[in-house]
Amino acid sequence: MKTILVVDDEAKIRDVVVSYLKKEEFQTLEAATGSDAIRIVQNQAIDFVILDLMLPDMEGERVCQSIRQIHSVPILMLTAKVSENNRIKGLSVGADDYVTKPFDPREVVARVRAILRRTDDHHLLADRLAFNDEHLVIDSLKQHVYAGGQLVNLTPNEYKLLLALAKYPQRHFTREELVERVLGYDFDGDIRTIDQHVKNIRHKIERDAKSPEYIVTVYGIGYRFAGGTT
Repeated sequence: MKTILVVDDEAKIRDVVVSYLKKEEFQTLEAATGSDAIRIVQNQAIDFVILDLMLPDMEGERVCQSIRQIHSVPILMLTAKVSENNRIKGLSVGADDYVTKPFDPREVVARVRAILRRTDDHHLLADRLAFNDEHLVIDSLKQHVYAGGQLVNLTPNEYKLLLALAKYPQRHFTREELVERVLGYDFDGDIRTIDQHVKNIRHKIERDAKSPEYIVTVYGIGYRFAGGTT
């Protein structure tokens, strides 16, 4: 049974979301502040976080960043902010998806299930992939990625995207194909979300993000993985 942490300073919203999650047989924990959320993630086994952006003690983006430093747990943001820049900012700090307030709690549950399906489905033909004289290593058993010998903290969607590309070196993928493989057929957001995930991955695994050696842009098409196997 998955345990989901619901973070929102409005008790009514927490109560509604928790009620619907429990109907779907999820276990739940609650937090009303960002500091409480971070403490819970540090000290308890959490499988998913539903995180409001407007918290009394700190911005949700900051909470998301803090969680990302200690855990790769999937994060769904709840936001009243609807601008493209705010959505991109949320994704850039590690969120996997977002729902705009006011929302239907059934949509929240559906998004949670969709994200969990994607993040639980990590299968490789090989248990370990190494590229460019082992500068980049993907360990699929532990779901760990190493760059230059250092463990890289990828979000679940970033890991899934890197894996989807690395399994087929030199193959050209369109953004639409990557959305289907990484975000799922039920994703109804902007396909340019893939671009932000690629940007995030490059900053984490590339020696020079401005001149990538792994995830290369194929202009007019999408992306390909250019790393050489070891």
